[in-house]
Amino acid sequence: MSAGGVPDGGRYGEAFFRPEQAGEDERIDFGALAYDDFTMARLRAIGAGPGWRCLDVGAGTGTVSCRLIEEAGVESVLAVDRDVRFLAARSVPGLDVLEADVTAPDFVSGPFQLVHARFVLMHLPERARVVRALTDLVAPGGVLVLSDAVDLTSDRTPDTPYTAVMRAMWQGLRTTIGTDVDWVPSYPQVLRGVGLESVAAEIHVPPLLPGSALSRFWADTWERSRAAMVATGLVDDAAIDAAARYLGSGECAALSAGMLTAWGRKPGKGGG
Repeated sequence: MSAGGVPDGGRYGEAFFRPEQAGEDERIDFGALAYDDFTMARLRAIGAGPGWRCLDVGAGTGTVSCRLIEEAGVESVLAVDRDVRFLAARSVPGLDVLEADVTAPDFVSGPFQLVHARFVLMHLPERARVVRALTDLVAPGGVLVLSDAVDLTSDRTPDTPYTAVMRAMWQGLRTTIGTDVDWVPSYPQVLRGVGLESVAAEIHVPPLLPGSALSRFWADTWERSRAAMVATGLVDDAAIDAAARYLGSGECAALSAGMLTAWGRKPGKGGG
């Protein structure tokens, strides 16, 4: 880490996963295809619907933001990202787009009945402070929903081309851009710690199937973070290529990283 707490490789979207890199929107959409249905089911189950004003943090290509409007029927969604080039192509009544850094003080004004952030906090060294800031944006009776990845590889996980490369990916991203998924299982306690009530959590693990959106997402992610992975010394280029072939074969027998979703409601009347 540098003196200011910024990883030596810069933030997500700088050293790796740059939005201007060809195909980055497609990589994000592969992840959306794997996880959006589950995310939407949870958001609707907690009550997101007509009359709700929503904030979607790190909105990416805007798939969740648009589905909140089109399927859940919420009143409005403010979709925020540090780079909004993918969001700018969206034109949906009720969708507003804001280019902002969520780590900046007062990056947006609330309140919102729903504040949602998926695959965002795991990449931020300032994650504890950002959780408090997001909580402040939730209206009384509203809900904060956080989703991030959970690493399901361990010392007892069978060694496969996939597990070797996943371990290298997490270590490489942590070293270069500060990604930390070890913190994610503590989300229920974190939400209780900022004063939220009715806190709960769940994990979703989509299957790894040849040619699936999730398998293509991981193969793309490895390709874009290849330099960080090789720098760990845990894998080389040949191992990454072998893992990509393994994902696309009938021999693949592995668990993807899970997505942990935790939510809590702000005390008081209001919300949905």
